[in-house]
Amino acid sequence: MGKLEYNSKLSATFDDRTLAHLQVAIWSKLRRGEHFAFTWVDEEATPPRTSVWCSPTIPMTFQFDRAEPAELNPRWVEVLTKAANSAGGLRLIPEPVEATPAR
Repeated sequence: MGKLEYNSKLSATFDDRTLAHLQVAIWSKLRRGEHFAFTWVDEEATPPRTSVWCSPTIPMTFQFDRAEPAELNPRWVEVLTKAANSAGGLRLIPEPVEATPAR
């Protein structure tokens, strides 16, 4: 499980694959100087739902359990980025399943 640390005060755990996709979506927004909300749910945490305001001026750290990077699904990055661009902000959306080519 990887860890996202926000503003040195809040941390959340995600599996490394999920965290890698979140990192790409978040960094693409922050690189352009864009601000957005990020909400995630962790049923085992108290409180179970957390929302943060992401801004290029707020420190954010991504820590991974594995040294090798996860293979990225471009479609998932696209869906997460689209969510970040919405009024509701970034939220954890399940990884899209690649369609099986028709035979």
